[in-house]
Formats: sequence, C-alpha cells, structure tokens
Amino acid sequence: MPYFIRHERIWPLKGLLQLAATILLVLSLLSAASARGQGGIEIKSFALEATRKSYQISIDAEIQLNSTLEQALEKGITLYFVSKFTLIDSRWYWLDEEVARSKQRIGLSYHALTRQYRLSGRRMMSQGFDTLQEALQVLGRQHNMPIEISVPLKPGKEYAATLQVWLDISRLAKPFQLEWFSSDDWNLSSEKKEWHIKLPVFPQNLP
Repeated sequence: MPYFIRHERIWPLKGLLQLAATILLVLSLLSAASARGQGGIEIKSFALEATRKSYQISIDAEIQLNSTLEQALEKGITLYFVSKFTLIDSRWYWLDEEVARSKQRIGLSYHALTRQYRLSGRRMMSQGFDTLQEALQVLGRQHNMPIEISVPLKPGKEYAATLQVWLDISRLAKPFQLEWFSSDDWNLSSEKKEWHIKLPVFPQNLP
C-alpha cells in the first residue's frame, strides 16, 4: 500500500527574528507615512533670551498639513497659525497670575495667479515661496518674538511656563468652523508644553 511523507518547512530561529524585524520596520514606515498624511505640529526647540530691558523667545516647530488643509489652501482659503507663550506666577496663597505672554498669528495662503505660497503677520513682512514645504519651514521658525509683560518680572525667579502652536479655527469662515466639529482634519495643534523656568539675567555689557 503506497504511502506519502509530508515535508514541512521549519523556520530557523534566526530567520524568524529577521522576519519579525522586517515586519516591524514596514509597520513603522507605514505609521510614519500615515502620520505625515494626517498632518501635525511638533515643537522641536524653544529659547528664552534677555534683551536690553526685556525678554524675547524663539520657537522651532515642525508643521505638516494633511490633504484637507492643502486642498483648502489651493481653493484660496487662508490658514492662520498661532504661537502662544505665557509666564505664570504660581502662588500657594492665592490664584495663579499670568504675568507675561508672547502671542503671534501668521497667515498662510496660496495665490494661484503667481503660484506662490505666502506668509503674512503683524510682526513680519509678507514673504513668497515656490513650494509649500518652504513656507512651512519658515512658518515653524519664529525667532526673536518680544514678550509683553503685565507686571514687573524678577530675574532668577522661577515661573510656570506654557507653550503651544495651533491652527486658529476662529479665523475661518463659518462653514469651515462647522466642519471642524465633525472632522479631525481641521484640528491641527501641538501638545501644550508646561514646565518651570527661571528668567535669564540681563547681560551687563548691553547699554
């Protein structure tokens, strides 16, 4: 009576580890591509400096738009991005008080006639860019922004600080504000960073 022997392939341990590593690499690449497609804002660095008689901040952030926001730009909709830094005096005996802030709003738009992306804001001259990526890189680099002080600050004292960058939905037309409630595509914001910071001392060599 004939009989058959079934041969099964047995994967060696090294091969299984290589296969697992390949799968993890592919999944990580797909996850990164998905994150880029969804858009996002990530604060990379922050600096607080003392000037002649006040303070200024510099922010470096990575800003990526999703396809919905890119299409909105191409249709002539201006997107406004806000960067806000605050200093808070945390008092155990009373309510916390905001003692200083720096807030900047920059508009990002696309002009079909010139095929250029433009940035405009209160503290900056209007700038044109050939590609969206170039405009976003400059938008993310906001340097030497002055701080508005509401009460006298004490150098060397520790304050609570907050920092966030986000897409300002309130500046959009009403139909797009309504769409924001039903879609996450318009909800573009960095994480709100919170930490404690001491003010730098004013340089002695400044006049």
